[in-house]
Amino acid sequence: MACIVKHLTLAFISIIFTLAAPLAQAQTVRAEVVASNLQNPWAVAFLPEGRFLVTERPGRLRVIEPNGDVGAPVFGLPSMAAQGQGGLLDVLLDTDFVNNNTLYFCFSEPGQGGNSTALARARLSSDRLRLEELKIIFSQKPKVASSAHFGCRIVESQTNSKPDGMLFLTLGDRYSQMNDAQSLDNHQGKIVRIYKDGKVPDNNPFVKRSGALPEIWSYGHRNVQGAVFSPDGSLWTHEHGPQGGDEINLVLSGRNYGWPVITYGENYGGGKIGLGLTSQKGMEQPLHYWVPSIAPSGMAFLSSERYGRAWVGNLFVGSLKFGYLNRIELSQPFGGKVIKEHKLLEELGQRIRDVRQGPDGWLYVLTDNTRGQLIRLVLK
Repeated sequence: MACIVKHLTLAFISIIFTLAAPLAQAQTVRAEVVASNLQNPWAVAFLPEGRFLVTERPGRLRVIEPNGDVGAPVFGLPSMAAQGQGGLLDVLLDTDFVNNNTLYFCFSEPGQGGNSTALARARLSSDRLRLEELKIIFSQKPKVASSAHFGCRIVESQTNSKPDGMLFLTLGDRYSQMNDAQSLDNHQGKIVRIYKDGKVPDNNPFVKRSGALPEIWSYGHRNVQGAVFSPDGSLWTHEHGPQGGDEINLVLSGRNYGWPVITYGENYGGGKIGLGLTSQKGMEQPLHYWVPSIAPSGMAFLSSERYGRAWVGNLFVGSLKFGYLNRIELSQPFGGKVIKEHKLLEELGQRIRDVRQGPDGWLYVLTDNTRGQLIRLVLK
């Protein structure tokens, strides 16, 4: 009898765990508004003591207090071409920010011939009111007359899960210059890698190639607006396709990602791009692609257990077109193939521009509107 009871007890426990498993994965979240009335916010970084640093595309940088109070614009930004998709875009804190107050930001820089994406380094003053020691450490070449496709995500690379002092910057093809994405004598449609002082690493893939710009890490991109490193040191990006064909890519040194020779999208209004190819020898295939386009922006891996263990290692991507946060399940945590997608925050009806995991383990998003919001995702 004791044996039968024991087996029945184990069976009952097994049933409980079987039923509980899907519930653990079916976490529901709600939007907790941290701050409002931000004009087209583009990127968020996390300052010490619970403060936030947010860029607004029209050309303003603001400090937000933990209670949601939005500070006046920070002084000391350079002039920028704040039109169309251009303006003040991504921001990244130095890994030693608590000691050096250094940050990096990218923006659309005006100049002879038009404008282009540029990367700057500066110190945020101790009173958080101004930028000091501003220096432009990289400018995309050439400048063109365009207000589209700036790319402009910044990430610091990692070696053995530790930052290694080199910055990756994504650069759009500027829309009208899409064919330049296949040429190495310009920065259109490229991802570049530089040191934090703007110098070029000796082991960049095209340093010794005649006619190639030495900053280039990879090419054949369209408009990369999401970039993140996984714990194993892999660089994950996503980029806008044309009409269809948004992509997630694993970006490797010296590789050609195909745009505009190969794509899973088509011209706006229909019709083939080029020969209408989706593959070609010597060009990389995306890890995943969307048809129709979701217009992705922002990208983050979740390492926190705030939402349960089932979400750890998931990838999160904002959708501008459809107004949701995409939780992407992968075949293994922080890697593998895309196996399932989940739409979060659809009820907001707002374009999701950026997503980051905060120091507190919660996910934060920015909504891209003239009265945009900084939102914290918490459990219902």
